[in-house]
Amino acid sequence: MPFYVVNEMKKRNPKENPNMILQEVVGEFMKAGVVTKPEGEGSGLHMHPNEEQWTLILEGKLHYVLGDEEKIVEAGDLIHIPRNVNHRSRAIEGPAVFFTVKSPAGDGDLNQDYNAVGGEASAKAEASYDQRVKDGA
Repeated sequence: MPFYVVNEMKKRNPKENPNMILQEVVGEFMKAGVVTKPEGEGSGLHMHPNEEQWTLILEGKLHYVLGDEEKIVEAGDLIHIPRNVNHRSRAIEGPAVFFTVKSPAGDGDLNQDYNAVGGEASAKAEASYDQRVKDGA
């Protein structure tokens, strides 16, 4: 059985936002990774039609949009992201780190099933982030 030391895992910057850092591993049925987002950074509003996701916040705070909900999440919070649900997160008040697991494993790329959502939904998500930052979260 493999064991992983996060500090020794390969790091890569995803094309969706090269300012973020992904450290990924893949198993037979799931893929997992540690994601680091600098303050103000994150991917745009998106959804995964073929993947279910769980995310555990390890450090920092994130402004999270999940479907029609918006919330500030922080270390210790666990988020379930069902398939086909629009979501996005941005680090606030400093960097944030989270552990995430997705199923199925696919090719092991955490962003393999990333499908950007544009239009009014994306603009609304960004406006809610801008307002939270302006209001001091």
